[in-house]
This record gives sequence, structure tokens and C-alpha cells, in this order.
Amino acid sequence: MAHDFCLVMGQINPVVGDIAGNVKKIIAAANTARDELKADLVVFPELTLTGYPPEDLLLRPGLMTRVNQGLQALKKQIKGIGILIGHPDGLVRKDLYNAASLIADGQCLATYFKHRLPNYSVFDEKRYFVEGSKSCVIEFKGIKFGITICEDIWFTEPAAHAADAGAEIILNLNASPFKQGKWQSREAEVKQRTLETGLPIVYVNLVGGQDELVFDGSSFALSAEGLPVARAPAFQQGLFPLTLTRQRTGQITVDGELANKEGDVVMVYQALVQGLRDYIEKNNFPSVVIGLSGGIDSALTLALAVDAIGVERVKTVMMPSRYTAQMSLDDAEEMAARLHVQHSVLAIEPVFNQFLDTLSDSFSGLPVDTAEENIQARCRGVLLMAISNKTGAMVLSTGNKSEMAVGYSTLYGDMAGGYAPLKDVYKTLVYQLCHYRNSISDIIPERIISRPPSAELAPDQFDHDSLPAYKVL
Repeated sequence: MAHDFCLVMGQINPVVGDIAGNVKKIIAAANTARDELKADLVVFPELTLTGYPPEDLLLRPGLMTRVNQGLQALKKQIKGIGILIGHPDGLVRKDLYNAASLIADGQCLATYFKHRLPNYSVFDEKRYFVEGSKSCVIEFKGIKFGITICEDIWFTEPAAHAADAGAEIILNLNASPFKQGKWQSREAEVKQRTLETGLPIVYVNLVGGQDELVFDGSSFALSAEGLPVARAPAFQQGLFPLTLTRQRTGQITVDGELANKEGDVVMVYQALVQGLRDYIEKNNFPSVVIGLSGGIDSALTLALAVDAIGVERVKTVMMPSRYTAQMSLDDAEEMAARLHVQHSVLAIEPVFNQFLDTLSDSFSGLPVDTAEENIQARCRGVLLMAISNKTGAMVLSTGNKSEMAVGYSTLYGDMAGGYAPLKDVYKTLVYQLCHYRNSISDIIPERIISRPPSAELAPDQFDHDSLPAYKVL
């Protein structure tokens, strides 16, 4: 190798099913890497061409026609640089593979088929794909690259087979969803592969949200000794260059920049913002509307929404009843004012009274209980959905995971909405996230955080009257 080789980790955010749009993103990224970074090769994530997870789109006969058209467009338009791109390959419902191809100079130089297909948790790849069995090592500009895909790197054999076939460095394409502590476990597992093979490994991950999943990126490279030599930021699209150098010993070494890793709470907040933003943008919602109660869950939901899509696309509605405390009205108004969001008040008392009057015969002789409480929540749900239907704004549900886990919510009431940002966030973490967001700027009134939580559907009601302490729960 006469000069250092520039390899770029292409940490991009594709859209599931938008093959034409994803092709444009890939071409734009490759051209930027070539012109600005003088790159030789860009490695993109798993199934970048279709987005991940494509799920039952993979069962549609016309999908592979569009995939092949996309691959032809890449062969035609990628010039002066190589790309390693993830895509499906083969025949739908018969011999379809999760594949990666190296494209350069108008040709597909090599294609690898994923060996290990995950079929647990959020993964269902055996429904769509068949397993590959052969290793793939391709020499490109003087370096022998071994190719693996995502789950392959969690097992010894795929990387070992690539090493046995002569690979000098292993490239691993990924679509690995975020969870707390996942980046550490990825690096720890890949370290085992470097120590087993004696080869450096480059791990390129998807970034962005897709329905209930969010991908953090956090792409990285480890040396042959298992030491981190490069790491891309989490939740950030970008092109992150690595320098590959052949030492006098013949060994390939890797060098790049190491981004700082944030703590768990910060990364969870970033994940929630990323997931919410992409759900809104990829589904073309113009705006969102939130029932702002003066409580901590809706306050955090509002903060996330503003950070995700901007204040001009967020509207809040306070819907008080006879049980709503004045402090709730004041705190909701105060937070809306701090963020400069459009805020309105729609009292549900007239609607609630009409329901009670209509149901008076049916309820006659029966004690007041959760039925009356749930009517209030459903009044609010109807109002929010009416605003959504009229304006196109998506309703954000504000319930958290602690409430959802024990059913402390109202079907067709506070559960109404198109997306629930806090659906996987325990109440204890809600408090931590609010403190973190206020450390950036003081947008959530302190009283919202410090007051005992209450649904305010009955006199003197508090969550701890019906639930254990949230730390216990």
C-alpha cells in the first residue's frame, strides 16, 4: 500500500421502504466522503438500502425489483470511491439473504450473505431470510477486507472464518437498537473477536428511529489488541474517517477520533428525542398536540417534543376539571410560557357533567368510583383526538412505563395518541430525565418535579394511594 487508506464509517439514517431516497442519501454521503475526506471506501450500516427493519416489505414481490434498481443506480453513479452497502439479495419467499456488497467503478466486486440471523426480542429475521454459509474476503486497493453483518460478530465463527480466508481487517455492518449500556456490551463483544482473530474490526451502526425502535449509531473501531481507536458520537448522522496504515510488519492498523460517551441518562434523553423526531418526520406529521396537565410526565413529553421538532410545531392543551388544582393550571401555563409554545385551556367540566347527566339512570344507586374518573380521562382523549383530526397534529400520549405495566391508565383516555414517548421509561427515570433537561436550561418548573404525582381525577387523589412507591414498583 503506497499510501494510507481512508475508510469512512457512514453513520446515516435511512427511511424504511424509501429505496430511492436512501439511494440519494448513500450517493450524497459517498460523494462528500470522496471530495472532502479523500476517502477510498465508505462502509454503511446493515440493510441501508431498504432501511431497518423492513419487516413484511420483504414479502412483497416488487421489493426486489426496486432494490435491484437501487443497486444499479449506485453502480452507475458511485465514482472514484468504493462503498460497502447493506441490502436484501435473492428471491422473495424463497432464497432471500441479508447481504452486503462492495461496489466500486461501476461493478459489484463482492457480496456477503449474513450467517447468523437473530430471531428474538425485536428481531424476526428468520421469517424473511435464509442463512449464508460462506465467508467473504475482498482485496480492495491493497487491503484484504473480511465482511460480516451485525449478529455475526456476536459469535466466533464468522470472524474466524474471514481471518482464515486471509482477511487483514474485518468490517461489520450493523442495525443494533439502543438500550442502556448497549454500547459497552457491543465493544466488549467485538473485543473478544479481535483477540480471537488478531485483526482490527470496524463496527458501523445505523442511527435513527423506526417506529418503536431507535438506533444510536455509536460506530467504532477496535485495534487488533481490542483497544478502542475510534468512536463516532451517539445519535448523530455523519461521516467518520479512519486511517488504515500498513505497518512494516505487514499488519494493518487503524486510527481515528474517539468521541466522548455520555452517561446513561443523557443517552436515554437523546434516544427519546431521536425516536420521537423520526417517527414524526418519517410519517410526515406536520405537528403534535399534548395534553399538558401540570404533572411531570406531560412536562417531560413537552420538553422532548420541543427538542425534537421545534417550538413552532408543538401545541399544548390544559383540560381542567373540578378536581384540577390551581397549581396544576399555573404550572402548565408557566412551562408553556418558558418554552413559548402555543397553549390553550379547554375545561372539560361541561362535557363531564353532560356524561353524568346522560348516565344518571344507569349509575343510579351505585357509588362513585373509577367509572367517573375514567370519564374525565376519556373527555380529554376525545378533545385531543378532535384537535388532531381537524389540524393533522399527532397526539402524544404521556403515560410512562410504570403506569403502563400495572394498568394505571385509561383506555381511550390518557392512552389516546399516535405515539407515547415515555412508553419505555419508568417513573423513577422520568425524574432523572427532567433534572437532566433542566441542567441544560430551566424549562420545567421545580414544583412540577417536586410535588407528589396525582391523576387529579378525584378529591385529594395521589398516585401512592393506588400504587406502591415508584421506586418499589
